[in-house]
Amino acid sequence: MKPKIPLGFLLLLGAGFLCLLGQFRTMKPDYPIMPVDFAKVRITDEFWAPRLERNRTVTIPYLLKMNEESGRVDNFRIAAGLKTGKHTGKRYNDSDVFKTMEAAAYSLRLHPDPELKKKLDDLIALIARAQEPDGYIFTARTIDPKNPAPGSGRERWLNLRVSHELYNVGHMYEAAVAHFIATGERSFLEIAIKNADLLVRTFGPGLGKRRAFPGHQEVEIGLAKLYRLTGRREYLDLAKFFLDERGHYHNGETYPSDSPFVIYNSDEYLQNHKPVLEQTEAVGHAVRATYMYSGMADVAALGGFPEYSAALDKLWANVVGKKLYITGGIGATGEYEAFGADYDLPNARAYAETCAAIGNALWNQRMFELRGEAKYIDVLERTIFNGILPGVSLSGDRFFYQNPLESAGRYERSSWFEVACCPANVARFLSTIGGYIYGVLNDTLYINLFVDSTARFELGGRPVEIVQETKYPWNGDVKIMVNPSRPGKFGIRLRIPGWALNQPVPSDLYRFLDKNEQPARLTINRKSAAIILENGYVELRRKWRSGDLVELRLPMPVRRVIAHEKVKEDAGKVALQRGPILFCVEAVDNGGKALNIILPDAAAVTHWFRPDLLAGVAIITAKARAVDFGPDGKIAAERGHQLMAVPYFAWANRGANEMAVWLPRSEGGI
Repeated sequence: MKPKIPLGFLLLLGAGFLCLLGQFRTMKPDYPIMPVDFAKVRITDEFWAPRLERNRTVTIPYLLKMNEESGRVDNFRIAAGLKTGKHTGKRYNDSDVFKTMEAAAYSLRLHPDPELKKKLDDLIALIARAQEPDGYIFTARTIDPKNPAPGSGRERWLNLRVSHELYNVGHMYEAAVAHFIATGERSFLEIAIKNADLLVRTFGPGLGKRRAFPGHQEVEIGLAKLYRLTGRREYLDLAKFFLDERGHYHNGETYPSDSPFVIYNSDEYLQNHKPVLEQTEAVGHAVRATYMYSGMADVAALGGFPEYSAALDKLWANVVGKKLYITGGIGATGEYEAFGADYDLPNARAYAETCAAIGNALWNQRMFELRGEAKYIDVLERTIFNGILPGVSLSGDRFFYQNPLESAGRYERSSWFEVACCPANVARFLSTIGGYIYGVLNDTLYINLFVDSTARFELGGRPVEIVQETKYPWNGDVKIMVNPSRPGKFGIRLRIPGWALNQPVPSDLYRFLDKNEQPARLTINRKSAAIILENGYVELRRKWRSGDLVELRLPMPVRRVIAHEKVKEDAGKVALQRGPILFCVEAVDNGGKALNIILPDAAAVTHWFRPDLLAGVAIITAKARAVDFGPDGKIAAERGHQLMAVPYFAWANRGANEMAVWLPRSEGGI
């Protein structure tokens, strides 16, 4: 005879099961590792703090001013009926206003500024008036629907391959989320939600909806951010839909062969040549690609679709193994702003757009949050210092769109561009640099970047303060003070950079010519600790008390870097790196020329810090060789030369002049 189970117990058990089931159903997937909010990190170091202040006080105000002077804001006034006139500039100019607003909102989080807030409030009110009743926002069409700006398409959504209708609003969503988080006000967020709801009603697999994808990816990232903030699953579902539509058909108008828009008919250019889950090689427009990869990572993490992250592993291996510049830049071809073939990495013709470097950084940060491996931060760090920072001048108001690794002296920084995507992109990225330093997984803290700073956040339910003291990137000594609110056991995973482990990038694309025999050293409370690496991190799991001190010493000798033999442009050449910083030679420091310098392998190199140069930088000197060319272009003479190299991120801050990253190791390399 089976024992009877009391009815009350069964009811209690059932209630408990339903409660657990309800909790399970309401738990939303997300990235396993979450970055520490940049607003909880106070940066105080000599390298980053002045740059962030200049971004706040010079670059962002300058962008607001140029958006006005270039007619970008007037487009919204005309669309709102507050001014008469025609649409000015490119059909994607709305996005520059949105990105500037995002940078300004991030700035407000850290530095309350009533004047800046009023400018944002005025812009938001203007955008609200320009928004059409059903939520549509696209000044290139709203101003004159019968004669929209070139490339916009005859009707709404008809030419998504070219129009940038969805690209623009993707940036608006990101800006609106940033504004809400910064101020707690919903004025901008409601505009974004109204537009996103229009997209949900318009696009999708349902009966009567449009099946299409955006020609320039970005809306996927914006929709994912809206989903995370609002919890409305339809936004994430739409982001996934746009990704899944790629590789199945051609959408958009077609153009004659002499049309400026004919490039948009290339499926590879738009990453439409295969379904996204089948793509294994990075092709096409580099910014579009990395924005798509970032959107795929968001869908993988937030939607619980691991197949998207598995696809990204192959794409990442292709980029880092065959298509990455030593600067962290990507996109070899200037004509199409696109990836080239494997190992096709020209120097003077390098495009390496600043926006592409930012896209690369955003993607690698997401890969770290998915995987927890230091190799992604190795690429991220290289890209920040050598791919993104060159995009803005030391004065904060001059910019690079493309970033060649060699110049004959005719390339210089610009005060503005007709296509001005890069300046605002740099501004919004730098505003959040504090969010790339730390990551949290349950009761484990990842320390990824080394920045003199103080951070306060929750770790495993315990308030913790982390204080870094360092002069990185000029010096490899880092002190980390751990101050939990109460003693307790938790983990710290401390990244040991690949460059300190004789690996410039996590592939065989580049390698150091010489081997550094000086190991990294680690102590805890002055006692030596073993460096046992797992995925590029040393894990320190112990009972931490306030005042515990972790000290890391990363040797920083000058290193020579050589490229894979299949990178033909770099054959017989060497680049100079110290710590995470890549160096270049400029003519202004080398007797008026830079493209005639030879750096033999046996030449001794030295380095020191120059506080009087380029706002304070390390320099490298060496007893090199220089050649003189005859009228026939052949070498006529060779002589000794005292080489001087400066950080690549600082080049062209003293006017246009010759520059080279890769130096011949002998006459045969010239």
